[in-house]
Amino acid sequence: MDLKKIQEGFTPVGIRTDVQDEGPFYHGTKADLKIGDSLEAGYNSNFGEEEKSKFIYLSATMDAAMWGAELAVGEGKGRIYIVVPVGTIDDDPNLTDMRFPGNPTRSYRSRESLRIVGEVFDWQGHTVEEIKKMRDGIAEAKKHGYGVIN
Repeated sequence: MDLKKIQEGFTPVGIRTDVQDEGPFYHGTKADLKIGDSLEAGYNSNFGEEEKSKFIYLSATMDAAMWGAELAVGEGKGRIYIVVPVGTIDDDPNLTDMRFPGNPTRSYRSRESLRIVGEVFDWQGHTVEEIKKMRDGIAEAKKHGYGVIN
């Protein structure tokens, strides 16, 4: 079974495409960006997926943004940017009903860009043990063919 083919263009039942969350919204990454820059789909994801991402991801919780900053591939320090979506946002199927009931992390995705309006400097991340456990869980999921829904 080709899981990537099944996931292509797939919007799971329960994914809202009319999200009205007021934010604020965050994006965690290791990219060194500036206020006014835009984040866009069409690049490799934070997690090193081989194919280009069809979406750009954001969250209305600091915890989800911290995971993005801590788990992003590459060298350098994790960063959390405050972002404003320029278009519509949808529930992120990676963290909603496919894996968790509802959307407890208030995680979203967009095909349109996100504008960086600030950066959070005073955040304390997860412990080394928590990060290792999360990385191990992601590796195990990939081993069984469960990748990022894109």
